[in-house]
Amino acid sequence: MMRYEKADNLLQLALDMQAARSGLSLADIEERFACGRRTAMRMRDAVLRNFPQAEEVPTDERTKRWRIPLGILDRLIAFDAEELANLEAAIALFDRENLPDRAASLAGLAAKLKALLRPDVARKVEPDLEALLEAEGLAMRPGPRPRIHLTVIEDLRQAIKACRKVALQYRNRRNGKLNRRIVQPYGFLLGHRHYLIGWHEHPKANHMAPFAMPNIEAVEILEGSFERDTTFSLRNYAEQSFGLYQEEPFDVVWRFTSEAAPNARDFVFHPSQVMEDQEDGSLIVRFRAGGDLEMAWHLYCWGDQVEVLEPKGLVDMTRDHRPRWPGLP
Repeated sequence: MMRYEKADNLLQLALDMQAARSGLSLADIEERFACGRRTAMRMRDAVLRNFPQAEEVPTDERTKRWRIPLGILDRLIAFDAEELANLEAAIALFDRENLPDRAASLAGLAAKLKALLRPDVARKVEPDLEALLEAEGLAMRPGPRPRIHLTVIEDLRQAIKACRKVALQYRNRRNGKLNRRIVQPYGFLLGHRHYLIGWHEHPKANHMAPFAMPNIEAVEILEGSFERDTTFSLRNYAEQSFGLYQEEPFDVVWRFTSEAAPNARDFVFHPSQVMEDQEDGSLIVRFRAGGDLEMAWHLYCWGDQVEVLEPKGLVDMTRDHRPRWPGLP
């Protein structure tokens, strides 16, 4: 079995080398296959032996890279029903979350992939694909979803790629007033509500801020461009908080009862979390983030099966809201 796995890895590496226009380095191979330096070197050498068409990519870097020219491995590329089902599931998720432009883009990709299948392979794949999609049932999953204008998404994505400033017609959620906001758009954060993250140009306080996508009525792409802050990371920005509200991070400690602990262990509450199993079967979860209101919203799902130990403000916020636990959140 191990030999077959190694053969699979070498074939996948060869395909990756053809797909990577700029080539793959040894560090790329280490990361892609979770292996050490020596193993990465052996895998590279094996691919170079079996595919003499492989070439070293000329770069200005000190790091060496290798690639296989396009077309060499085309006949070895195949798609199975599970891979296509995963793509169809992603399409259904985008559609359910009211992101039709992304759903349409992936649907186009799926159609192209299916067109590449040989007729005999397609006849074998289609029944399995239909069964997997029926079992997944993502498109029929109920629940609220944010309302977003398609033209808003298209204009923002264009502005993000071109580093162009935009003027948002942004409706205030509290008073319903429509305001004009000049923003340098950086990217999107998707969740129970979708947000545009951008630098808000404001005479009183320039700052990075989230803008709720359903509140953006229209987007005007301005002539002025902007230079992205290379030190800004969308991932780091998101990880400062429990949800989307950006607040000063604080230490959080929750204790889940022994009844709820098995379910709580399956959750990633925050990337920085540390879980500690207790002798009585309960579970303590620690992490550091801001956003106590969103934490309170989530904790309500766990009812009386979770106790907030820190911080005191969150303890006070959740003390009188302890419904009977309905089961798995």
